[in-house]
Amino acid sequence: MIDDDMENLVCFDTDRVERIGLTEAILANVKTPEQISEALRQAHNSKGKALITRLEVEKFDALSEQDKALLDYDSISKTAISGKIQTPSNEANILIITGGTSDLSVAREAARTLLFHGVSCNELIDIGVAGLWRVLHNQEAIKAASILIVCAGMEGALFSVIGGLARGLVIAVPTSNGYGVSEGGRVALESALSSCAPGIATTNIDNGYGAACIALRSISAS
Repeated sequence: MIDDDMENLVCFDTDRVERIGLTEAILANVKTPEQISEALRQAHNSKGKALITRLEVEKFDALSEQDKALLDYDSISKTAISGKIQTPSNEANILIITGGTSDLSVAREAARTLLFHGVSCNELIDIGVAGLWRVLHNQEAIKAASILIVCAGMEGALFSVIGGLARGLVIAVPTSNGYGVSEGGRVALESALSSCAPGIATTNIDNGYGAACIALRSISAS
């Protein structure tokens, strides 16, 4: 028998943070406003906070006024955070890099995920290899970072360039920005996977959240 009771359609993983150190995020783009609201209720009742990803402005606007009052919403990253945002720690020395300004939404998804977990980061935006001087100009910051989240579309050459300069953990995030054969991010993904710079971790296309989780697991393991 089909059961459309909202409590039976949503089962938030309240113990995930105790198991793996990461809180379950609420993926909004495949949920109705009612399902988001129920997931938010369960998360907030259990932990007093929640992270929502892929929350488009139109879907945020469709939430109840009560739900919206709980949320710190960022339209660039399409994320929302409920609960008190703690003062982030800068001990991890994380640097987020983008090839272009068009990669900013993916980068900010990573940054907001880190913020939710109490970790800060620095950013270098729009330093793609078409203007290689921009990378070279920032070599000191790149070499000093312990973890680097690199977001790039098009041909994805930035991953290998950063991987050849940085001593820290490099996490490649191929983005769907591009046109022609680069459209959709598959070329950037294959570039990351086939990079000759050894030891680069790679997420799925546009997965800023996943990149932040790799960084958080690395911090937890160190």
